[in-house]
Amino acid sequence: MKKCDQNIQTALTLVDEMLRLADKGEADREDTGCGILYGVLRDSAYKLKKMAEQEKDAHINKGWWKK
Repeated sequence: MKKCDQNIQTALTLVDEMLRLADKGEADREDTGCGILYGVLRDSAYKLKKMAEQEKDAHINKGWWKK
């Protein structure tokens, strides 16, 4: 796998971890401030995921993405 593709894959892995943390944080929170924090984390993760998946698709379409 090319280094640029590895970085995209790493970004997707980080997004998954961000979503897990947002879920855990939401379940464990004790005030609204934490709820806002985890909501922003989740929203950011989804935005990053969309961008990373678009880049991955672009690399696949160019024939660059190798498994």
